[in-house]
Amino acid sequence: MGANSSLLSPESTDGSSHPAKIQLGDIPESCVALVLSYLDPPEICKLARLNRAFRAASSADFIWDAKLPLNYHHLVEEYLMKNPSKLGKNEIYRRLTRPVRFDAGNKEFWLDKRTGGLCLSISCKALTITGIDDRRYWNFIPTDESRFHTIAYLQQIWWLEVEGDMDFSFPTGTYSLLFKLRLGRFTKRPNRWVSNHDDGVHGWDIKPVQFQLSTPDGQHVVSKCFLENKGIWEYHHVGDFVVDDSNVSTKIKFSLAQIDCTHTKGGLSVDSVLICPCNLVKDFKALL
Repeated sequence: MGANSSLLSPESTDGSSHPAKIQLGDIPESCVALVLSYLDPPEICKLARLNRAFRAASSADFIWDAKLPLNYHHLVEEYLMKNPSKLGKNEIYRRLTRPVRFDAGNKEFWLDKRTGGLCLSISCKALTITGIDDRRYWNFIPTDESRFHTIAYLQQIWWLEVEGDMDFSFPTGTYSLLFKLRLGRFTKRPNRWVSNHDDGVHGWDIKPVQFQLSTPDGQHVVSKCFLENKGIWEYHHVGDFVVDDSNVSTKIKFSLAQIDCTHTKGGLSVDSVLICPCNLVKDFKALL
């Protein structure tokens, strides 16, 4: 006990018995790194600003190796660079938390900065939409309200069907799929499109919209809901699916439909489809 206490309470340099003050910079880098490994990435980044020792410790590979998804090698080599060996794990994590575009810029994925969970977004331009080439029914509208800067706006149609599919190597886990939709008319003005909350919105209170999600291994979800809220973007939860093997590509098919031809419907904007870990759904809904 005496030997240990003497290390914790050394004599000061002037020979007095008063203990010297231990500074943050005196803590061994390996000890700092071990403590940082138990924290979330945003907390690690904040502490890295304290001093050089914390900054150096925060770049230890073993810290970030545990934060990265198991299949991060595939994600980096397939979508970022072929030879990432010269990058530290913290740099790989940083790059993957920024949106990575692919498929002609119509899809992107990123890691959530806090949890490291993989999120993926699919633009309306990557979806198969019935009648999309006929301007009597649909228009692609440029807007900063979308992360892809384009939405598909439905003026009026009898048969609504929006379909999509995704083939991607997701890390293991349970994921939710959501459509980002908005009720409200868009009209063309000189050099710009203007939104209106009420005009042009009709037909959605008669029959519900049906959502579907399926995977080749037998996972299948069907859900229905009435589209009601006008003038705001909403994430509509289609269903969940489970990924058991991050080394195998997961194929997903999904759709949105209202094919009752007894009435027309219009005034709907389709922005994108979001796929994210189930525990992050509330975070995305809170952003709208």
